[in-house]
Amino acid sequence: QLQFVESGGGLVQPGGSLRLSCAASGFTLDNLAIAWFRQAPGNERKIVSCINNGDDWPEYDDSVKGQFTMSMDGAKMTVYLQMDSLRPEETAVYYCATADSCHFPAGRFNSWGQGTQVNVSS
Repeated sequence: QLQFVESGGGLVQPGGSLRLSCAASGFTLDNLAIAWFRQAPGNERKIVSCINNGDDWPEYDDSVKGQFTMSMDGAKMTVYLQMDSLRPEETAVYYCATADSCHFPAGRFNSWGQGTQVNVSS
């Protein structure tokens, strides 16, 4: 079964940093668009960053540009999300998922993991 396993979440103070990991289980990340999403309580799941198949650089939602950095390991089995200068409103469950394109709606992404909870609070 193709699935991601997210990790690295936790409690962090405002202004702090976390690095999330997303390991592919049962597949490599070749030929896929891979995205990080987040979902805050009562809100829809929203994409925060994504890298299209064949691209060198991820795309970012305007709300996290310059603050979050998405990367991938050389073996293309794990993606990371470095999150800096975190704010309380960024408290959410963070997920990764795949699709044929970063520009697909969330409903067309697959291989969702269980997510990892990020709490930004003093």
